[in-house]
Amino acid sequence: MKVLYLLILLGALSILSLFLGVSDLSILDIGELTEHQLDILFISRIPRLLSVLIAGMSMGVIGFIMQQLTRNKFVSPTTAGTMDSAKLGVLVALIFFPSAGMLLKMSIAFLFALAGTFVFMQLLKRIKFKDTIFIPLVGLMFGSIVGSITTFMAYKFDLIQSVGSWLQGDFSMILKGRYELLYFSIPALLLAYLFANRFTIAGMGEDFAKNLGLNYQQVVNIGLIIAAFVSSVVILTVGMLPFLGLIIPNIVSIYQGDNLKKNLLHTALLGALFVLVCDILGRIIIFPYEVSIGLMVGVLGSGIFLYLLIRRGRYA
Repeated sequence: MKVLYLLILLGALSILSLFLGVSDLSILDIGELTEHQLDILFISRIPRLLSVLIAGMSMGVIGFIMQQLTRNKFVSPTTAGTMDSAKLGVLVALIFFPSAGMLLKMSIAFLFALAGTFVFMQLLKRIKFKDTIFIPLVGLMFGSIVGSITTFMAYKFDLIQSVGSWLQGDFSMILKGRYELLYFSIPALLLAYLFANRFTIAGMGEDFAKNLGLNYQQVVNIGLIIAAFVSSVVILTVGMLPFLGLIIPNIVSIYQGDNLKKNLLHTALLGALFVLVCDILGRIIIFPYEVSIGLMVGVLGSGIFLYLLIRRGRYA
């Protein structure tokens, strides 16, 4: 799929998203919008669109990075315990720093996400049976353990509802002043682009990378830091977007191959497009109410994930 086609489709759906909602706002009235309509556009609709695009791009790219570094097509922030560890970090921030700002909460979530990701990587080193399906299952089990600890602590401190509402993927509450934290992920994506070729070489194996003079462990650490940082930013701003970092890189790899630098733009655009489509569908299905983006991405993403598993079984 050409980049131009993705850009055209993304642009068309972005315009549709801006003028889709309960409030009376039509593209036909763009030249004579009232003050109230302009407020809706600039306070709600544009911030929502920007958060959809940035979140989709970010999660798609970090999913590709994790798959390259682990050499496994079914590893992502969802299946490596990264998102679950970030959730635990958010809970710890709510318990011990309830009045803290978003930056402090993001820092704590980042540290927990990074620690969880490194634990998963250490588990990989100790696993002798490195089957493609077995490794993400280990990650899911590790994530479930971390999630259980999070649920237990939330229950003990009477924060079940707070954590649930905080982490449920939802764009309906995105307004001006509540999404700007997502901008922090843009420098991380630029850094990922600069290191893309090194990530690709690291994905060929430690011995091969060292023979080419690459500082393998340093490159892996940078990739994991980027993944943990972006995951914590997205989960604090938008909430959980399951399977996104898993399916988008796989779809791109099917028709583009595994060169990260060559695929980075495709992955970012397709990730943004997928989340935008899910957001639009969620706003249409039970209009004027909404289906949360976490549910839409989870349902569609799990279906695509099952297809990828079946497809792999056919061609194995």
